[in-house]
Amino acid sequence: MSDPEVSILLVEDNPDHAELTLRALKRGKLLNRIFWVKDGAEALDFLYRRGAYPSPEAAPRPGLVLLDMKLPKLDGHEVLRQIKGDDALRSIPVVMLTTSDSSADVQTCYRAGANSFVTKPVSFHDFITTIETVECYWVLTNRRSDQ
Repeated sequence: MSDPEVSILLVEDNPDHAELTLRALKRGKLLNRIFWVKDGAEALDFLYRRGAYPSPEAAPRPGLVLLDMKLPKLDGHEVLRQIKGDDALRSIPVVMLTTSDSSADVQTCYRAGANSFVTKPVSFHDFITTIETVECYWVLTNRRSDQ
């Protein structure tokens, strides 16, 4: 079983979606440190420890990235391509967490290296359940390469 103290990076520009996701992650009662960034450029700053995130203390290497597709400054597709194109980052699991249910988006994300594609449910209960399931699998069940 994986270490429950995995840091999670949530990349989400919609404050309502972010609040629901954060609430669901905290409700799971795991000991995760959760970091929320609001656009693709900020996500890359976090991952590359630059700008507002200059150190491992400010930006620990996440064990999971929850990535929205439609982001300001740099979209989720480009963030995913950069993560999966970098030897130092590519082993971090990236779950696309988006409102899209387009099969073209699903295929594009998997071709770019996404580890999972999850469409955000509309209902509050289903959204919470989905996030808890994602967290449980990627944090507790999945074996990471750094173990």
